[in-house]
Amino acid sequence: MHLYGQLADMTPILAACARWEVPVVEDAAESLGATTRGPGPECYAGSLATLGIFSFDGSKVITTSMGGMLVSHRKELIDRARKLARQAREPVAHYEHEEIGYNYRLSNLLAAVGRAQLRVLSDRVSARREVFARYERALAGVSGVALQPEAPWGVHARWLTCITLDPSLVRASPESLRIALSERGIESRALWKPMHRQPVYQRAGYRVVGGAVADRLFRDGLCLPSSSWLSPSDVCEVADAIRGVLLHAG
Repeated sequence: MHLYGQLADMTPILAACARWEVPVVEDAAESLGATTRGPGPECYAGSLATLGIFSFDGSKVITTSMGGMLVSHRKELIDRARKLARQAREPVAHYEHEEIGYNYRLSNLLAAVGRAQLRVLSDRVSARREVFARYERALAGVSGVALQPEAPWGVHARWLTCITLDPSLVRASPESLRIALSERGIESRALWKPMHRQPVYQRAGYRVVGGAVADRLFRDGLCLPSSSWLSPSDVCEVADAIRGVLLHAG
């Protein structure tokens, strides 16, 4: 999964999985427009592995209000996905089903909306990166506040600008900061709750491997307003509110 717009380090993942002939699926739902960086040709998130998936939810860099996209270099996988997404209907004149299918198709109208926005994808990514840069400048020097760094192997799409609060330096918790911002009319939200902490999986008693990093990020992290349309004054307002809350935290 490419988190918040940052590419995962795919090189060791692909090498390990190739050794054992394990197919890799890239969850690029949050990272449309993120690219690799290095000596080789530039590659986009979602195009590096066997399959790539994208989301066009209303919060994403481009949106069709709902739905998503599946991509692959392997035609047989795309053909299989298309069949399942179209109720697994057999290629005969009547409706006949030899297996269970689904109705996962994106409508032609919404697909046209998405295709039109692909023309300005690079502009949207640039706008999100500029929003992040403004936050970075506005929050520079605020003790205990760190922004998500950009990994050396890829260009971050900056779908969301995220911060973490160092509990040894900041008295306010991310949740108390979220509430304080909300009282000022500023919407923020916690980082994703780790899957192994979700009640549906905990009740099932599944074994957990790792998870300490995800737990720490959920404990210390907060997602800030990150729309492509945020103005410099909007970013300054959010940053000033954060400074004020942390300064007066008891």
